[in-house]
Amino acid sequence: MSDPALRELAENSRAWPFEEARKVVKRLGDKVPEKGYVLFETGYGPSGLPHIGTFGEVLRTTMVRRAFELLCDIPTKLICFSDDMDGMRRVPSNVPNQDILSPHLGKPLTAVPDPFGTHDSFGDHNNAMLRRFLDTFGFEHEFYSATAFYKSGQFDATLMRVAERYDDIMAVMLKSLREERQQTYSIFLPIHPETGQVLYVPMKQVDAKAGTVTFDDADGREWTVPVTGGHVKLQWKPDFGARWAALGVDFEMYGKDHATNTAIYDRICELLGAKKPEHFVYELFLDDKGQKISKSSGNGISIDEWLGYASTESLSYFMYQKPKTAKRLYFDTIPKAVDEYHQQLRAYANQDAKARLDNPVFHIHGDNVPTSHMVVSFAMLLNLASAASAEDKDSLWGFIRRYAPAASPETHPDLDQAAGFALRYYQDFVKPLKVYRAADEKETAAMQDLAAELRSFTGAVEDESVQNMVLSVGKNHGFEPLRDWFKALYEVLLGQSQGPRIGSFIALYGITETADLIDRALCGEDLAG
Repeated sequence: MSDPALRELAENSRAWPFEEARKVVKRLGDKVPEKGYVLFETGYGPSGLPHIGTFGEVLRTTMVRRAFELLCDIPTKLICFSDDMDGMRRVPSNVPNQDILSPHLGKPLTAVPDPFGTHDSFGDHNNAMLRRFLDTFGFEHEFYSATAFYKSGQFDATLMRVAERYDDIMAVMLKSLREERQQTYSIFLPIHPETGQVLYVPMKQVDAKAGTVTFDDADGREWTVPVTGGHVKLQWKPDFGARWAALGVDFEMYGKDHATNTAIYDRICELLGAKKPEHFVYELFLDDKGQKISKSSGNGISIDEWLGYASTESLSYFMYQKPKTAKRLYFDTIPKAVDEYHQQLRAYANQDAKARLDNPVFHIHGDNVPTSHMVVSFAMLLNLASAASAEDKDSLWGFIRRYAPAASPETHPDLDQAAGFALRYYQDFVKPLKVYRAADEKETAAMQDLAAELRSFTGAVEDESVQNMVLSVGKNHGFEPLRDWFKALYEVLLGQSQGPRIGSFIALYGITETADLIDRALCGEDLAG
């Protein structure tokens, strides 16, 4: 049972997971559902490799579930449902051995060979990838396969009910379709008894009493098959509402591309005798060109790619932020997400209970929020790697220890991990884009003075005192605005048009080392290596 005082704060929190959780609490009316728990669900279509948006959906649903558990003592369950019985409509462009997939177009994804050669089917491979991602993040969930759901009989009672209400459900669907599509549309998609393909054909007869459908295949042959036992599947829109009814779903979120179908999903769920769930529509993720991220095209950034350059927590932080705002999701977002996550960790340590519930890290970690040991930001580590031409973590730690003598890989594991990530990120994304330029006459004079000031500096090496020294040199040489002075330092010394707070960078990199860096740059040495 949650703490009463904390529950009261949660009831008034403006954090979006609490806002959504309160809707579920209101839906229940203080009553435990007949099934004995509150069901949160996420859906996944394994037509291509799982992308980061799929992960985000599970993470965000988990955040709402945790918020609900703070507000209410009713047990909960999270189901991740894979629509792996869908027919493969096209061969994804981002998988190997594409030639072995083409002959199986139209078959359920769990009946298509695995192009990677590691699982029984392409659907099984993609399901395994998703489950591995979910396990990496420690999500407490149950995984459902549509193929197993249909074939095991779990869905049979609902499918028989769909047959009974066929005309009513068809009426809902036909209103949403163009006239030409109406002529061939059917709620049921039979699996061809010989070819195994999912057929998009009209029904000649739906026998609700017998629980069968009759149709003609492409060759004009007539077939009659049961609606139960995996012999048919539902079109995806009816499937959405029917699944809600069959499982008793209380909450599901989905992307904006589904928003116009919400009324259809809800009505079908109600026609099948169930209460429509609460739902939350989030904005879509975009790639660096502003295009929607797609499983089949593989654009954007994958979960594995993000985790190759930053921690799981930084990805969770990115996903928490403004779910109703479209966000570009590509490699340039990683450093900012890492540093903002640690800023929130540091803030959490000094916040009261009310403020903590509004802090993203609470929704990432629950009541087990760790302490940040990032005495050097990720962005600063990138600049340090650049200036030092670092090739390994040991060289970075040489600078870090001088800046923060008490720090070590053992006492600051998150910093040590970040140093490794920063090196990899620098080598792959920063270094290839660096463009150094020569200083002009005015800049050369100012930088020579700055190097001299640094060599004669005898005060405490603190960020603020060093920053003031740099400012003073810039003013003395007539830089107006002063940002032109800093821009020159970044472009000449670091090969980039913007960079870190220069005083902090010099304190980390070293007074003498920065003076030497200036000398090398002014002498025309190649700093890119």
